[in-house]
Amino acid sequence: MTGRPGHRAAEEWQPVCRMAELEVDRGVTALVHGQAIAIFRTGDDAVYALGNHDPFARHTAGGISRGIVGRRGETPFVASVAHRHAFDLRNGRCLDDHHVTVPAYDVKVVEGVVLIGSRKVPAA
Repeated sequence: MTGRPGHRAAEEWQPVCRMAELEVDRGVTALVHGQAIAIFRTGDDAVYALGNHDPFARHTAGGISRGIVGRRGETPFVASVAHRHAFDLRNGRCLDDHHVTVPAYDVKVVEGVVLIGSRKVPAA
């Protein structure tokens, strides 16, 4: 990372694992850019990354990566283990309380390697 604030360089894509190492509909945690990130692979081989913090579980260990992956219509989500709140895997927005979000991160797969990029800018 360069010393210029706000600068997003190509080298900020951090490889975390091989796609084949991710179990379908299960989360894993990785330290990416100094943040605990929950990474999910869904049945259609899409890969998503969210901040691994459950905003509803103030005093319990674990995080979003331990949640249950599913779908509501076309929306892929993870439901937190502690309180069962569902978070959209695409943008981190809570499906049960639209005022709550967790950070979502850019993800790409290159030659079978999962790379995590910048935090996505929340939609207005």
